[in-house]
Amino acid sequence: MKYAFLALPLLALTACEPAPEGEPVTRTRIDGNAPAPSPSATETASGTTQVESACRSIIFEDTPLTHCLATPARHRISMDLSPSGEVPYRSLSAYSQAHSAGTIAFAMNAGMYDDEGKPIGYYVEDGDRLQTLSTSDGEGNFHMKPNGVFFGSGDAWEVRTTDDFLANVRERPQFGTQSGPMLVIDGKLHPEIAQDGDSRLVRNGVGVDERGRAHFVISNAPISFGKLARFYRDELEVKNALYLDGNVSALWNPATGRLDTGAPIGPIVVVEKKEQSDD
Repeated sequence: MKYAFLALPLLALTACEPAPEGEPVTRTRIDGNAPAPSPSATETASGTTQVESACRSIIFEDTPLTHCLATPARHRISMDLSPSGEVPYRSLSAYSQAHSAGTIAFAMNAGMYDDEGKPIGYYVEDGDRLQTLSTSDGEGNFHMKPNGVFFGSGDAWEVRTTDDFLANVRERPQFGTQSGPMLVIDGKLHPEIAQDGDSRLVRNGVGVDERGRAHFVISNAPISFGKLARFYRDELEVKNALYLDGNVSALWNPATGRLDTGAPIGPIVVVEKKEQSDD
């Protein structure tokens, strides 16, 4: 295996290149001290409080990553851009202030956006399509074809290339976000992504495995496109994975008190806990 679990003290990391606006992202490791209490917390025999986390810290080829797993049996996935149609949140801090930490497994920025924080590609929230699918050409990561869409309804979640989505998805999903480039396509790296290229940024992505589980990964140090893509392909064995963003990538993990801050973000993917029965 090429990765190992981490057990490190609190650490603040920033992206290697400053964003055009805002401050560098401040990152608190998921194994940090003093996790925020939540209704899902349980008390051990020794009286200490433990909170189950959907995220874990690992190392892949000397790069620290955080891997967060959403499973259909335990979680719901949705997109959130702004409170009741108002201006976008633009940060996980603002989002966290408006939502109960006890109901959230984790949240992450997810998708490309304009200067106002609004999505520039396909975007669906609660079944409402707020932005149509983009098939245009252009510069930047989003237009590094093929790009793709992460979407789903109920317990069924998928990642598809934009062309595949356009050709085969007929019903509007409950949530969806378009980004780019694809990292892994049918088990192969994106044709324009090198094994470990020179570009290094803090990056995040999402992929769905054959069991229908969604794997969200965010690097805790600058990482190349190729290394992130190979982690999805080789270690998570995900056939299709989508790049979500870089440099502004951020995670909120209430179970451990991690709340990344930094440059303004756009769309937010939210993974909520389902109520578990005693059966």
